[in-house]
Amino acid sequence: MSAYESASHFRLGTSLIHVGSEPSPSTGAVVPPISLATTFVQTSPGVHPGVSDPNSFGRGYDYSRTCNPTRGGFERALGSIEHGQCVSFSSGCAAISACLHLLPPGSNLLCISDVYGGTHRLLTKIASTNLNINITFTDFDVLTSEAVKDVQMIWLETPTNPSLKITSIKKMVELAPENCLLCVDNTFASPYFQNPLLLGADVVVHSVTKYINGHSDVVMGAAITGKEDIYEKLRFHQNAVGAVPSPFDCYLALRGLKTLHVRMDLCEKNAHAIALFLEKKGLKVIYPGLENHPQHIIAKEQMKGFGGMISFYVDGGIEDTSKFLSKLKVFLLAESLGAVESLAECPAIMTHSGIPKEERVKVGVEDNLVRLSVGLEGIDDLCADLEQALQK
Repeated sequence: MSAYESASHFRLGTSLIHVGSEPSPSTGAVVPPISLATTFVQTSPGVHPGVSDPNSFGRGYDYSRTCNPTRGGFERALGSIEHGQCVSFSSGCAAISACLHLLPPGSNLLCISDVYGGTHRLLTKIASTNLNINITFTDFDVLTSEAVKDVQMIWLETPTNPSLKITSIKKMVELAPENCLLCVDNTFASPYFQNPLLLGADVVVHSVTKYINGHSDVVMGAAITGKEDIYEKLRFHQNAVGAVPSPFDCYLALRGLKTLHVRMDLCEKNAHAIALFLEKKGLKVIYPGLENHPQHIIAKEQMKGFGGMISFYVDGGIEDTSKFLSKLKVFLLAESLGAVESLAECPAIMTHSGIPKEERVKVGVEDNLVRLSVGLEGIDDLCADLEQALQK
């Protein structure tokens, strides 16, 4: 059964649990085995075993960098719920790098100005110099067809990290000129709440580390596309460069993926309650699920839910923000997001510290901005934790 077949026949929860995790035909094992082999015996030179195994995508197995049964199972599962073909990598940044290599030197890339610090670093320090790609950061709210007419790739986050800005994916599809690739980082929303390929995007990128895996124990990335030519290029890059995830990481990510729908429902429920709680405290809160969010209507149109990420401004400056964060007990002061435990951070001096201050401030990433990744703990405990930290 292909990724597209599973997506059309199964509901999301069923695909999450069964696609890529079919019982072993030889042993009947319900849990997919972790295939640690680096090489596979060929019956004759160039004749690869496992061609009939769906996890080899009809290519068979010869060397684990090229194709691995455990990795193939994960890729089929994630591809099925993003409605495309998935290529996995050793990190989210490695997945972004593979997408950048779809462009020839001298290409023009337009990126939303409010973007993850690691993406900003990769674009400005690697893509613009080593790959000779011309990078422009801009506000997509005021984007015109004239501004994109000579652009070969548009890079979009929606919601953005960390100011949770929403951009209409359909609008960007309409604005993009012919032969311009629209790449959407879907990490914050997850495939449960948003499917950019169904809205017309060319490539979807995930930091699998976050909601896909969901347990703070895997660093991994993925790129998914519905276009065969792009898929073959990404697959070639995966093999040629070799930034592949380990079989054990793929096993953990596949296991985490099985509960994505359950985890996302609860984290959104908790996040919405916390957003309302913080608003009642008189704080400026940014959450797409609030009606006062500037792009709330767009979020309702293209998302099935609003996610588990919240940003808000603490009264005061960097010292007050640091004091607040240091007083938290249930929320853990740590980078990353999308896990079962709730996390809190100050982007200005943590995840986005590499971005020049004047650029940060323009998109609202000020010293007193706090980003929360709301987990699955009891909502009363989470609110009480925020209450006591704000008081202190």
